[in-house]
Amino acid sequence: MKFGVVVFPGSNCDMDMVYVLKNIMKQKVVKLWHKDTHLKEVDFIILPGGFSYGDYLRSGAIAKFSPIMKEIIGFANAGGYVMGICNGFQILTETGLLPGALLHNTSHKFICKNTYLKVINKNTLITNKYSDLVVKIPIAHGEGRYFADESTLNSLVENDQILFKYSDKDGNIINETNPNGSIMNIAGVCNKAKNVFGMMPHPERASDEELCNQDGKLLFESILNKVIS
Repeated sequence: MKFGVVVFPGSNCDMDMVYVLKNIMKQKVVKLWHKDTHLKEVDFIILPGGFSYGDYLRSGAIAKFSPIMKEIIGFANAGGYVMGICNGFQILTETGLLPGALLHNTSHKFICKNTYLKVINKNTLITNKYSDLVVKIPIAHGEGRYFADESTLNSLVENDQILFKYSDKDGNIINETNPNGSIMNIAGVCNKAKNVFGMMPHPERASDEELCNQDGKLLFESILNKVIS
């Protein structure tokens, strides 16, 4: 399988993602520069974390105008697989490929720590290998508070588009386990067609045995399990 990792000015998790896909998952990987207008025949596109364009205006607001995004929007609308992590999630909401928005954390502070997530929908391309309902994945963001209006939230629930919610280690979804104030503790969603995915936590930072946490690796195993099989 061939993955494309998009690199914007200010991306800083692109090489982490390339390392996991190439060295751990043993897949073909190419980097897609934000000014590229060709997707290099990739099968799956990932928008990594970072601070694209310095997060000026708001996170992802400028990146959505990069030439590569026109190609990615067309790719996604044609059924291609796209995933955004952290800043990548923010960019996907800015383009409208994913519903909702990411706002400043309620604490107005940058948060970097491990969080527990409850897997809400285990039947998607990126979650099908999760046998456990609760996983531990780190976050690192200042604008990670997911927000959507009531109509959008109802649609997310009705169409099983909510992928992950912040929880405690036992899977309890409560205010005390919500690190950023996200509505309904939402940590990740997908589009209705279930080919575009976004999440604030960083699975690539929980995919190497040397980090003593491989809960994130199951996400990449899920992709390969579904697509290759």
